[in-house]
Amino acid sequence: MHNKTSLPHAPSYYAASAHPSPARPPLQGAVDADVCIIGAGYTGLSAGLHLAEAGFKVVIVEQSKVGWGASGRNGGQIVHSYSRDIDVIESNYGKDKAKPLAEMMFEGAQIIRERVAKYNIDCDLKNGGVYAALNRKKAHALEEQKFLWESWGHRQLEFIDRPDAIKKIINTDHYEAILVDKTGGHFHPLNLTLGEAAALEQNGGVIYEDSAVTKIERGVKPVVHTAQGQVRAQFVIVACNAYIGELEPKLTKMGMPCGTQVVATEPLGKLAHELIPSDYCVEDNNFLLDYYRLSGDKRMLFGGGVIYGARDPAHIESIIRPHMAKVFPQLRDVKIDYGWTGNFLLTLSRMPEVGKLSSNIYYSQGCSGHGITFTHLIGRLISEAIRGQAERFSAFESLPHYPFPGGRLFRVPLTAMGAVWYDLRDRLGV
Repeated sequence: MHNKTSLPHAPSYYAASAHPSPARPPLQGAVDADVCIIGAGYTGLSAGLHLAEAGFKVVIVEQSKVGWGASGRNGGQIVHSYSRDIDVIESNYGKDKAKPLAEMMFEGAQIIRERVAKYNIDCDLKNGGVYAALNRKKAHALEEQKFLWESWGHRQLEFIDRPDAIKKIINTDHYEAILVDKTGGHFHPLNLTLGEAAALEQNGGVIYEDSAVTKIERGVKPVVHTAQGQVRAQFVIVACNAYIGELEPKLTKMGMPCGTQVVATEPLGKLAHELIPSDYCVEDNNFLLDYYRLSGDKRMLFGGGVIYGARDPAHIESIIRPHMAKVFPQLRDVKIDYGWTGNFLLTLSRMPEVGKLSSNIYYSQGCSGHGITFTHLIGRLISEAIRGQAERFSAFESLPHYPFPGGRLFRVPLTAMGAVWYDLRDRLGV
């Protein structure tokens, strides 16, 4: 991406339990490629792997390490659709724009599972996800979500509002109702990223780590410059997301980096199964939501909250522990072994921003906290567009992009004020 100095992986549970990964030296000198991708996260790796499989010579340049950003730090949950669901998209942009997006909203999860199966990626992938409601109004929203997704052919959903039945899935009194999605799931996000990087290399792709991009030179054959080298390519893909910095000011002003916090408890042993008998992942449907799941070694991974402007809070544990204790009082005093934050990019519309900076420079950014499945989808769509089939890519490209009002000075306080309002509505159940 663009920073001048490399950084190690955040000291997270994921980094501590990651599979060994080969050393990938920085770019030195000039190289040629069919496609140069900036950023070795899910977007870049997904696009690169699709293109490499199709015979393209792919080079990825990464400012730090594979999966260093959100791709290696997130909650690890497979959640369908987008940060705004398809009914809101239709209301805002019309049926013609919503229809192709609806037809693709379950595809990202399929891509993840295809990659894991094809390349035998060991990332603790487990099936099953839950959306949870804390009050009757939120429960009604889950019923509406079920009806909406079923109208688009997604049938593996079960709405449950009996306390005894809820406890067979999640052993808590915290929720009014849950919606179970058998096609949801969860996994070790950094190990998925490392597995996808290895798959790219198996297909002839090359990844240069510690290779911060300083400039993208436009032209018939664009040139991507780093401190010690350059890549000349037919196409460039900018896949930096929350770590775009000042590399492309046009993209910078359209998004705001935000941080979310995650903790990992000590291994829970038998208690883990008592808390989540289903071993599904869970997220509630509040505006500022909580999300959690069990790791492969039976830790509780619990996340939530948003820090606007992506400041690193000093005491992550103190932010998350009260939320975890509300859901599972048994964990009120549990030892927390890891706490970390990871940045995602928020857009004003809460929809991804996808497009081209020139005829041969593509970009995707701003998943707004809903990026695991979308990044895998958009990687496929960018690869299709580069191969001359741009219809599905254009469905996202046609969505409007908005700069944050007030520029940098006001985007954080204005967004935070809006979040406080929606959080209050959640708490009051209105």
